[in-house]
Amino acid sequence: MIIGVPKEIKTEEYRVSVTPFGAGELKKDGHTILVERGAGEGSGFPDSDYLKAGADISDRDSLFGKADLIVKVKEPLPVEFGLIREGQALFTFLHLAPNRPLTELLLAKRVTALGYETLQKDGALPLLAPMSEIAGRMAPLVGACYLQKIHGGNGTLPMGAWGVKPAQALILGAGVVGTNAARICLGLEMDTVVLDKDDGKLRRIDELFMGRAKTLPLEAYTVSEEVRHADITIGAILVPGAKTPVLITRDMLKGMKKGSVIIDVAVDQGGCVETARPTTHDDPVYEIDGIIHYTVANMPGAYPRTSTLALTNSTFPYIRTLARKGIERTITDPVLKSALNTHQGKITNQALADSLGMNL
Repeated sequence: MIIGVPKEIKTEEYRVSVTPFGAGELKKDGHTILVERGAGEGSGFPDSDYLKAGADISDRDSLFGKADLIVKVKEPLPVEFGLIREGQALFTFLHLAPNRPLTELLLAKRVTALGYETLQKDGALPLLAPMSEIAGRMAPLVGACYLQKIHGGNGTLPMGAWGVKPAQALILGAGVVGTNAARICLGLEMDTVVLDKDDGKLRRIDELFMGRAKTLPLEAYTVSEEVRHADITIGAILVPGAKTPVLITRDMLKGMKKGSVIIDVAVDQGGCVETARPTTHDDPVYEIDGIIHYTVANMPGAYPRTSTLALTNSTFPYIRTLARKGIERTITDPVLKSALNTHQGKITNQALADSLGMNL
């Protein structure tokens, strides 16, 4: 199989989908690996490392034109739409639910599109988890930065000071993002509240942090009450393959502390904040009703070395399986089938179909 590894072009995105080690292992398996010139430099992997591993360095047009399987980190952007070939296979973070244009392109070109974020194994999301972990750990640090008055925040030091209360953190969701966000919030000595609909997840939070994080049911009333007191609010909601439900409405912003910060980690699936819109690392925040919104859609890209290694540790075995067995044979496997979003001109993920109002 010919496997293409393009350079990511999303603004300030420096991750790469295959490391030189991975390229070398795929080469040993008998595959041809095309790596776009400079694809790994942002993560600390120069072209020379890929050449030593047996990969071929390619220009973008040739890579897309020859590859049977394109392996990326982020979803194709509109400027890449014309490069995707009819019947090609694509393995990457897709986040199609809020992205009808990309979905329609994949359907029109009969692309076999597999999304890291929908691949499930034993009830977990093993390819999304490492990036969720990093985004969760980043979120309180980002919030702490933008609480500074010079960045438009309300000037509250997260851990407080002698005789002064610490900042208050509200986390919506107790999954991987929420759990890791809680870990850092508590490490920063913030008063931390975690909301979730799943009693089992809340019990786990309570046990894991020995009661230091307060836990409450995720209901509209609870959100509206707790968000009024928060200095940092972290949206950590995920519905695999589907658009994220809105939990914080525009009206709720009026009751929040001026200069408080919202970090909507779910923005790449539509966001759980009504006023959320995707931003980029070079222009990450905006203000509405006195509330700072940080809504970068590729948060882990800020730490590409760590993120690339964490991501590829998880994705590489699946890339290898796809290459060894071939696309058609592989997608009958229950685990990889769960990653399948489009195939032969049809949507294959029910949550995605429901979100877009389209048929399977």
